[in-house]
Amino acid sequence: MEKQEIGKKIREIRKKLGLTQEQLAQKAEIPYATLIKIENGHVVNPTINTLQKIALALGVTVDELLVKLINVKHGTKEKSAI
Repeated sequence: MEKQEIGKKIREIRKKLGLTQEQLAQKAEIPYATLIKIENGHVVNPTINTLQKIALALGVTVDELLVKLINVKHGTKEKSAI
């Protein structure tokens, strides 16, 4: 998984929930600057503790943050972990 994909996934879910970065950081009890760095791909490997806090605040599992949908040759989609 590319370094920015976790951040993109977090941003996507956060926006669907109508949360600002500041609101999510507060809800996840992580520094605002850390969330920005993760979303922008500047933190390559966020700690599992940080991912757990973000996932809990977003109402998803850590697995959901780490799993992405990929296009397979035949046009179908399957889940692929990093």
